[in-house]
Amino acid sequence: MTDYRTVAAPVAASFVEKKSEFIAYLAPIHTQEEAAQVIDNVRREHRRARHNVYAYLLREGNASRYSDDGEPQGTAGMPILDVLQKNGLTDVCCVVTRYFGGVLLGANGLVRAYSHSAALAVEQAQVQIMLPCYPVTIQSDYSLYGKIIYNLPQTDLIQLDTVFEDQVQLKLLVRDTLWASLQKELIDLTGNQISVNVGELQYADFSRSNKK
Repeated sequence: MTDYRTVAAPVAASFVEKKSEFIAYLAPIHTQEEAAQVIDNVRREHRRARHNVYAYLLREGNASRYSDDGEPQGTAGMPILDVLQKNGLTDVCCVVTRYFGGVLLGANGLVRAYSHSAALAVEQAQVQIMLPCYPVTIQSDYSLYGKIIYNLPQTDLIQLDTVFEDQVQLKLLVRDTLWASLQKELIDLTGNQISVNVGELQYADFSRSNKK
């Protein structure tokens, strides 16, 4: 499994170019069906708009698709897709609505406008760096808790929660590349006096510090 970049939540951004209003919607998706739903929702919301141009990228099958939705070929959907690709994003759908203002922009003007719309939406979004990791639960006596915490690495690990009951329970997300060495280190450190439960490999956002 390899890392990838996506967005955390839907965002919108808009600007006006020569009386035409461009409204960009950027949303996380995981399937073509979800992409179709995002596009359909925007179309319903903006029925009176002249164009609802879109582009999306999926990790699954490395799929990508775009539509100019009535704009001259190559001036709308492809520029949006290009912005998404240059930002290294995937599992995203971007729809740009255009309310025509009566002034023609020309092919180059359209490319710039649609590219700018998509770029504004990306700037508004919280970009997530999704890395493969294991959900790990470590249970230990209180006497070992301080030693364990002190020796946990400061990177490639997210501390989700700590539960203090009869024993201390640490809930972590650990990068897949780190887990084998960390597990051995913790077992050696505690004389194998800990209980470890490891879940299935998943993805989590390591772009920001989530440590507690």
